[in-house]
Amino acid sequence: MIDVLNLALPFFGLIFLGMACGRYAARIPDSGLAWMDFFVVYVALPALFYRVLSQTPADQLGQVTFIVGTTLATFAAFVVTFVPALLLQRGRLPEATIIGLAGSFGNVGYMGPGLAVSALGTEAAAPVALIFCFDTLLVFSLAPFLMALSRSGGGKGALATLWLVVRRIALHPFIVASVLGVLSAALEIRPPVALDRLLQFLQNAAAPCALFALGVTVVMRPIDAVTVELPIAIGVKLLVHPVIVLVLLSLLGPFAETWVYTAVLLAALPTALSIFVLARQYDTWVAEASSLVMYGIVISVFTVTAVLWLIKTHRLPLNIFG
Repeated sequence: MIDVLNLALPFFGLIFLGMACGRYAARIPDSGLAWMDFFVVYVALPALFYRVLSQTPADQLGQVTFIVGTTLATFAAFVVTFVPALLLQRGRLPEATIIGLAGSFGNVGYMGPGLAVSALGTEAAAPVALIFCFDTLLVFSLAPFLMALSRSGGGKGALATLWLVVRRIALHPFIVASVLGVLSAALEIRPPVALDRLLQFLQNAAAPCALFALGVTVVMRPIDAVTVELPIAIGVKLLVHPVIVLVLLSLLGPFAETWVYTAVLLAALPTALSIFVLARQYDTWVAEASSLVMYGIVISVFTVTAVLWLIKTHRLPLNIFG
């Protein structure tokens, strides 16, 4: 158990350190966080995804059934959260959409790479990148589609929305880096030593900077809006989603131990900060989404640590049916 705590607490410690700095370093303007966010999203994490994927054997990146299983699990978690939210919100589709996404889309981009690689080794980076890519495709397709359904609009609006979705997904730095990494692996392209060393420096900086920036960003948002939907979404995200992943991978497998453990660990991560960004973008359930992200991170200290313990002690079955 000590080994698990030694693994988990530094990651959450970076988040809480960011929260403390964001709370008490009031003299630093909010705009100061912009460059940190830019470095994390456009430089450090893309370098991590590219470097690890480019060094992964190409045959490991064609796990179609694995991608189907994890993406279907994310969609199932969305449905499980969305349906009761739609009832509680009395048919209000925009609010139910944000709540459904909060119960299904975890913080894979910021927390996933560093935590999974530290717990399971560099072999975990390939499934992390695949899960992130296809979960992002799902979420950023569902959100504008359902929001468009809730608003009246003509064909021009629908086409414009579709183009916006395609462009945002195709140009996302994580997606671009992952595609380049897969191509490099397939074509066996290796960067020059100096460039590879630079990418390694950026890769090593990705997790600390991402987790610190996450903590600062979360604590600077209001957290006083608590509704009955919050525990539902948090419960599905932290507890139900990992179970769905394990069930589907058991049905579709077998898969390598590292891939199963990585998928379950990522499914257990708290709600992504991008859900708050979506809520603000659509001006829907904004204060509640902010509270949900904050409380989800705090509760996940215990739930993610428990999942890590199951993984490190090999008590988590690779196939629950066999």
